[in-house]
Amino acid sequence: MDVGRVLLAEPRGFCAGVEMAIKALAWLVRTFDEPVYCYHEIVHNKLVVERFEALGVVFVEDIEEVPKGAPVMLSAHGSAPDIVQRAHGVGGYTVDAVCPLVTKVHHEVKTRARMGFQVVYVGHEGHEEAVGTMAVAPEAMHRVEHPSDIDALPDLGDNVAVLAQTTLSHRDWSGVLDAAGERWPALWSPGRSDLCFATTNRQGALLDLVDRCDAVVVIGSTNSSNTKALVKLAEEAGCRRVVWINRANELPDDLSGTVGVTAGASAPEEVVDAVLATLAPADGIEVVRHTEENEYFPPPRNLRDLLAAVRGFVGLGFGAPPPVAHFDDRSVGASGALAALDQI
Repeated sequence: MDVGRVLLAEPRGFCAGVEMAIKALAWLVRTFDEPVYCYHEIVHNKLVVERFEALGVVFVEDIEEVPKGAPVMLSAHGSAPDIVQRAHGVGGYTVDAVCPLVTKVHHEVKTRARMGFQVVYVGHEGHEEAVGTMAVAPEAMHRVEHPSDIDALPDLGDNVAVLAQTTLSHRDWSGVLDAAGERWPALWSPGRSDLCFATTNRQGALLDLVDRCDAVVVIGSTNSSNTKALVKLAEEAGCRRVVWINRANELPDDLSGTVGVTAGASAPEEVVDAVLATLAPADGIEVVRHTEENEYFPPPRNLRDLLAAVRGFVGLGFGAPPPVAHFDDRSVGASGALAALDQI
């Protein structure tokens, strides 16, 4: 490998929603005796999932797999309303770690459906976020992925709204939005895009550096929608070589010249560090900063209430968790929370 310089995208990696979800599950692991259950992968990253599995977390695809009375968390991608209800019925303690930006889309779906709108939803088939959102008002929902899908929809009348999966690329969203606007001139769309600000920021950071690169390394798991969007964006921008990896040991050994590095919103920074160490650029690392990200999403309210109780009554029926003072949510990032769990 003969890498001259690395252009490191900023921002990259964990977004506020992923930070919140990982730390929320870490809190549950720290508070309850194992096993703790999680409906679907907490975030779409194999390394994060493996870390939690090693700590006794059991990930399930069917909420009925959760034993009666066991602690259970619902993933960051959002769940169908009936799943949320069933989780509260079966779980001894249930925490919904849905990203607040996904909750906003669910609210928009419910509001528009109550007003008599038909909702065109732009989302990937089978993605947990899309499945959960479609289930909010199934009688009013019509899922599409591409601009060409718009013409295939039936007559939806005059009251039509368009909403989106939060992790889409801006190009995917805008293409469908334009096609829908042409078919329904009175189309309603949100005043602000449903696209996650972190997804948009990571795409902007990539575009800031891609023209200067001989190759771009995108870090993230293959089931991550926003990581897939970064790969697609780099290819569409004309990058000569795009390398998609989950771990540093997956890097090819023939990279050379100037290499861009970015990471999807569920990729741990420790993997970025390992990639940079492996690339070992002779001329150093240049951070290409697109914007600052300082957003913070607190844990779900019922989890905050639980943690407040634990502070006062350590070990009250929950085993004996380590002192909470060493695991303050706002001051510790998700990577730090995972590292702290490794010490238990």
